[in-house]
Amino acid sequence: MNYKKMIYIILPVAIILLLILAYIFRPMTMNDIYDKPRFRGTVIETNEDTILVSVNEDEDEFKISDKISVSLKVKLKDSMTHFNVGDKVSVYYNGEIVTTYPARVDEVYAIILRDAN
Repeated sequence: MNYKKMIYIILPVAIILLLILAYIFRPMTMNDIYDKPRFRGTVIETNEDTILVSVNEDEDEFKISDKISVSLKVKLKDSMTHFNVGDKVSVYYNGEIVTTYPARVDEVYAIILRDAN
C-alpha cells in the first residue's frame, strides 16, 4: 500500500476522533443544564464550600428531605457561587441526592439566583 492511500485513510479517521474529543471536553453551557434535574428553594445557611437550601414544598425533592446541602463546586463556570441567606435559588444537579439529614447534593451543574417573587 502506498503512502497516499494510507494518508487518505488515516487523515479522516484522525479528524473524526479529534472532533469527538473536542465535543466531549467542551465546556458546559446554560443550554446544557436546562434538561437536568433541578429543585427550587431558599438559602438558609452559607458556608465556604456549601449552601443549605430549604426545598420548596411543591418540589419532588421535598419528599426526600426538606433541607439539602448543596456543593458550591459547580460544573458551569459562569454559575454564581456566592449567596446570602434568604436568596431564592434553582439548583441543577445530576439527579443523585445523598439521603442523610440534611440531604446532600455533591454533583451540581449550576445554581441560579431567582427573583424574590
